[in-house]
Amino acid sequence: MASHRKLGRPTGHRNLMLRNLVTSLLKNGRIETTETRAKETRKMAEKMITLAKRGDLHARRQVLAYVLDESVVKNLFDEIAPKYQDRNGGYTRILKLGPRRGDAAPMAIIELI
Repeated sequence: MASHRKLGRPTGHRNLMLRNLVTSLLKNGRIETTETRAKETRKMAEKMITLAKRGDLHARRQVLAYVLDESVVKNLFDEIAPKYQDRNGGYTRILKLGPRRGDAAPMAIIELI
């Protein structure tokens, strides 16, 4: 990847946090988080959906190596990816909400289209 955000976390924590966010997004369809986390989540979620569109065994194993829940991977390959088969990207939408009450961090909702 050319550029990535550090999100104020050590590398291991940041990578696992993004894996959790992507897994939650694919499981629930939408999540509420900060804008910067949503932008990073979008990158990886769109890569996972693009891999799932291929549908072969190697793509499934690559997604299984990143997504934490096997039932989410099954759902991704069986239901989510066929829905986007004729689309060339842009599988997610980020809606800005406004500042969070506690620390005024800009919040957003990221959802599958």
